[in-house]
Amino acid sequence: MKRLIRAVLCIVLSLCAVACDKLDNNRIPPVEVYLPFSTVGVWDAYGVTGAMDYRRFIKSDRIPGGYPYSAMSGTGFGGILLVRDYLDTPVAYDLACPVEVMYNVRVGVDDEQHLARCPKCGSTYFIFENYGHPVSGPAKERGYGLECYRVLPGDAGFYMLVRR
Repeated sequence: MKRLIRAVLCIVLSLCAVACDKLDNNRIPPVEVYLPFSTVGVWDAYGVTGAMDYRRFIKSDRIPGGYPYSAMSGTGFGGILLVRDYLDTPVAYDLACPVEVMYNVRVGVDDEQHLARCPKCGSTYFIFENYGHPVSGPAKERGYGLECYRVLPGDAGFYMLVRR
């Protein structure tokens, strides 16, 4: 019985390995990412509080207005897209399109399809599921996914974003 279970497990793992698409989500140049939400008030005002909620953070453009950026704050290469996925978990991506790799070519959120879309190449990406995997366009053809950042609990129990 153990041999049969091992054989089935090996076959399943082999099929999974062959079936998986290769994803390159490290095309964006490494730039400082540090965005703390140090109090409940800051999180309530600027964070993402419900499933499928999202917000953009671009320090150089002071987006969102009023966010308490400091000298230590860093919002990645093209900015940060902070979302709450379908499971109500915060997830963060770089706003720069991995096909274009330009700090000022940023994905936007298509509220009807619940995807991120590049205005230049037209690529679309999952953002509320599947961690930035490409859905269509040149990104899908080349296997380029959005750069993901870690969302960690901060010192006071709130969140902070940092580079992986």
